[in-house]
Amino acid sequence: MMNPLDNAKITEYREFMEAYLNKECFQYPDEPQKKLFEAMRYSLLAGGKRIRPVFVFAFCHMCGGNWKEAAPFAAAVEMIHTYSLIHDDLPCMDNDDYRRGKLTNHKVYGEAVAVLAGDGLLTAAFSCLARANYPAQTRIDAVSVLSECAGELGMVGGQVLDIQSEERECTEQEVLDIQSRKTGALIKAACALGVLAGGGTAKQLQAAETFAEQLGLAFQIRDDMLDVIGDAKELGKAVGVDGNKNTFVHLYGLEECERRVNLHTDAALDALNVYVNKTFLENLALDLTKRTV
Repeated sequence: MMNPLDNAKITEYREFMEAYLNKECFQYPDEPQKKLFEAMRYSLLAGGKRIRPVFVFAFCHMCGGNWKEAAPFAAAVEMIHTYSLIHDDLPCMDNDDYRRGKLTNHKVYGEAVAVLAGDGLLTAAFSCLARANYPAQTRIDAVSVLSECAGELGMVGGQVLDIQSEERECTEQEVLDIQSRKTGALIKAACALGVLAGGGTAKQLQAAETFAEQLGLAFQIRDDMLDVIGDAKELGKAVGVDGNKNTFVHLYGLEECERRVNLHTDAALDALNVYVNKTFLENLALDLTKRTV
């Protein structure tokens, strides 16, 4: 679990990301569409764990890069994640009123502006990658990674599978197909982008992707468990809303979910063996998969 030094590092990563997003993103005083920028910033700066940017920074650092220079890559992932939350909360999707303890975007700005705020964040993410201070090939590889993980083969594909699953009982493989795309794909993108930013090797990239795939499953299983046993006030969102969905708890039950969280966490930790300075990520992985909020 996290020791004091690791806590200091994660705080540094998060505070750096917050400051970067606040300063660099959607500050256009001369543009008239201020309501759009306000809505985009409302959700982007609404807090959260910033886990995906932390993965970008941590893998960049482990590969020998300057992690602060990876800020555009980290911001791009967070923009994609934020847009997905805005759209997930819409009445046509999950129809949620609260996110991170605050009213959801469409509850504040209306459905139309919320949709467009998500569209704006999605598009801006790739602008971040394109303008980052890295060689052209690194930026091209970054665009390829993020577009595949966020698009029809990744997160969006997982969301569609999730919607299609609502009317029937899913098999184990179908649940895995949904969650590996809907949740795991963006974690995979964050880890891979960190390796690209740090100039890592092909072996390090493969290890990062394996780590992400295994951790993503452990993280989602824990998330499904918290929907059953968690506290709404602590989580900052409603609990029990996934009771009729094809979640891992519905598939396995709580006891088996706990066992599988441990198995996937162990596999994620094993993947980090190609790195020398892996302690921070090991402790972070354990914190994420043992969390209660």
